Amino acid sequence: MSRIFVYEPLSAGDPQTTQALGQGSPAHREMLEAGRGMRDAVVGDLARIAGLGVTVAVGEQDAGHAMHGVRQAAGEGVVVLARQAAGEDAVAFVRRQALLHDLCWVVAPESEALLLRLHEAVGEARWIGCSAAAIRIAASKSATCAALAAAGLATPPQFAPGHRDAWIVKPDDGAGAMETRRHASRAGAQVDARERSRRGQRTVVEPFIEGTPLSVSLIVGADLARPLAVNRQRLAIDAEGWLHDQGVQPAAIDAADGRVPLLHALAARVAAAIPGLRGYVGIDLVWNEREGPVVIEVNPRVTCAYVGLSAILRRNLAQEILALHAPAGPAEVAADVPA
Repeated sequence: MSRIFVYEPLSAGDPQTTQALGQGSPAHREMLEAGRGMRDAVVGDLARIAGLGVTVAVGEQDAGHAMHGVRQAAGEGVVVLARQAAGEDAVAFVRRQALLHDLCWVVAPESEALLLRLHEAVGEARWIGCSAAAIRIAASKSATCAALAAAGLATPPQFAPGHRDAWIVKPDDGAGAMETRRHASRAGAQVDARERSRRGQRTVVEPFIEGTPLSVSLIVGADLARPLAVNRQRLAIDAEGWLHDQGVQPAAIDAADGRVPLLHALAARVAAAIPGLRGYVGIDLVWNEREGPVVIEVNPRVTCAYVGLSAILRRNLAQEILALHAPAGPAEVAADVPA
C-alpha cells in the first residue's frame, strides 16, 4: 500500500504558525477554518483511492473534529492521524513524517518562506506540488508580476504610470488578502509602505484594479495545463481600507460564459511563464471591464477553491494530481514506526 502524508500547519497545531497570527485572534480563526477545510477536502479525496494509506497531521484543537466526515466516507483508503511532538517545529515534523511515507501533500502559505522550507524538508522525490523554483517565484508578488509581464500577461504594475485612482499596499510574500490595504492615493500608500518597511516588512505598492475578483483552478503537469474551474472570489473592504477575504464560490462561472475561453488560455500562459508549477495551482485575477483579465497572484498550492470542487466536477481531483506525480519507482521509506 502506498502511503501519503497530508500536512496543513494551523490545523496541525504548529505553535510558530499559530503564534504568528495570534492564537484566538480573528485572523487565526479565519485561517484555521480555511486550512482545515482545505486539509479535509484533500484527505477526503485521497481516502477514496484504493490502495492508498493516508496520514493526516492534527493538533489538539482538532481532536474531536478531525476527519469525522472523512472517516465515514473512506471506502477504500486508510486514514490515520499524526500529532506534532511537543517542541517540534513544522519543518522538523514534516521532515520526520516524509521519511515514513512515499509522498507528502503540504498545504501551507508562502509567507515567511514556510511552503518553500517545507518543500526542502520533504525533497522533490516525495513532494506533491510545485518545484522549489516555482514556489520561490510565486511566493513573491513582485517576482510573480515580473515573470508574468515578461510573458506578455497583464499585471497591476503595468498600470502604474498615470494611475490616479486607488492604490494597494500588501506584503510581498503575503497569503490571500492578509494585511492588504487600499488607499485613495499613491502618496497615502507610500506612507503605509514606509511604515511597514520600518517594521521589517517587504511590501508591494501597486494600482488597485477595479473589477470582478475571480480565480482559475487548474492542474499542471510537465506538458499540460488543464483548467478545472473559474471561481468567484468574495472580498470586502472596510472603512479603513483593509481587505477581507469572505470566501470563494468554486466553479461559479458557467462554461458558457464568454470570458471562460480567454481565462482558460490565460491559465495556460501563466503555467508556461512560471516553469515548475505542478499539481493544483490557483490563479487570482480581476476581470476589468476595459482591460479584461489582470493577474494579481499565483498560488503554488491548494487553495480554498479546491474545497467541494471534486464533488462539483464529479471527478476525484486528488487522483488526477497523484497520476501526474507517479514516480518511476517508490522513494525509500523508513521502516514502520509509530507516527
